[in-house]
Amino acid sequence: MRQSNVLEDLRARIAQIEGVGVRHAAIPFGVDELDQRLPGAGIATGALHEIAGSPDLADDACATVFLAGILARIDGPVLWCLRWRDLFAPALHLAGLHPDRVIHVEAGSDANVLLAMEECLRHPGIAGVVGEVAKYSTTASKRLQLAAESSGVVAFVFRRASKVDQIAEGTAAVTRWRIFAAPSEDLGIPSLGRSRWRVELERVRGGNPHSWIVEACDATGRIALPAALVDRPAAAEDRKFVA
Repeated sequence: MRQSNVLEDLRARIAQIEGVGVRHAAIPFGVDELDQRLPGAGIATGALHEIAGSPDLADDACATVFLAGILARIDGPVLWCLRWRDLFAPALHLAGLHPDRVIHVEAGSDANVLLAMEECLRHPGIAGVVGEVAKYSTTASKRLQLAAESSGVVAFVFRRASKVDQIAEGTAAVTRWRIFAAPSEDLGIPSLGRSRWRVELERVRGGNPHSWIVEACDATGRIALPAALVDRPAAAEDRKFVA
């Protein structure tokens, strides 16, 4: 075997052991500054991810739309598992996720949500599976990660406003995100600019945490960097919110 092939095989084996979804594609944000920080240059399919806002309802709404924007860019139905159906479908639609694509699974409890997620993840061909839970064990996270790896379907544990302070002590999730509302651009007139978020990548397997200020999802589910951040001097790379 040629040396280059040996190295490629070794890298693939290491990535598979680390659980970075090497057998499956990634969903790029289309923003290099985010994608270059993620294994596979995007949100790994065939993997588990965590998303949350804060106890503030505005942050909770931002996190919901952020998640909807990711799922909007994947073909197929979305299975959204939750205790009871209380999502505002028009908000999902604003991020490109049409309500007709979302199948709500009203499970009634965290335990049933996790069971429903695992069952849904056994079926390839769907866009993704979301589960809203207050807390879950390390074992549960590993089961979800294994189910996602087997089918190639992306999985999200979503902790909404009342649930964001309950974090598993250990998790098999490849990434963990927190989304917060941020001030819009000052247009100099009595009007509002495009909504902005503070996106925090709190944990990424094989990488380092990072933060960005981004413009919220458009009607196709895509985020963007504010023009002022894109055009700023390279020296600003060292600041907390980088472009």
